[in-house]
Amino acid sequence: MITRLKASYGSGIRPLTYAGQEYMGVDRSLVPEILQVLRNDEQFDYCVDLTAVHYPKRERPFDVIWVLYSFARNQRIRVTTEIMDGESLTSSVPIWPGTNWLEREVYDMFGIEFDGHPDLKRILLPEGWKGHPLRKDYGILQQDQEWVQINLGIESGQ
Repeated sequence: MITRLKASYGSGIRPLTYAGQEYMGVDRSLVPEILQVLRNDEQFDYCVDLTAVHYPKRERPFDVIWVLYSFARNQRIRVTTEIMDGESLTSSVPIWPGTNWLEREVYDMFGIEFDGHPDLKRILLPEGWKGHPLRKDYGILQQDQEWVQINLGIESGQ
């Protein structure tokens, strides 16, 4: 399947394997189309997870990863793309409605925005919180001191 997609999309697809599992690196511009093809043509009807990883020293510091499953094939595949800080991706909610909260979590924890998301707002932290805690540059003891003081009326104790 990845070989077929690579034949159609050329250098926009990079076949990857790790620990015996198939991955597919996809150019950011092709992500919406590839996800649609995987859903419609390749029967990956369930998005198991959507997450991100921050590599602050890279030119494109974020990987966004979709873990997909096909019930018909009993097969998983991971699709990953690299993006710059401040770049957005097209929402996958129209393809898999269950990615709604997953995209909100990636937005909340990493600050990555998804264009066309029906309600992109924080899901774990309160609105108005400063920073994104799963970025490597967010200190482990860091809190939004101002938010804690204003909303809880206490010093954070950190």
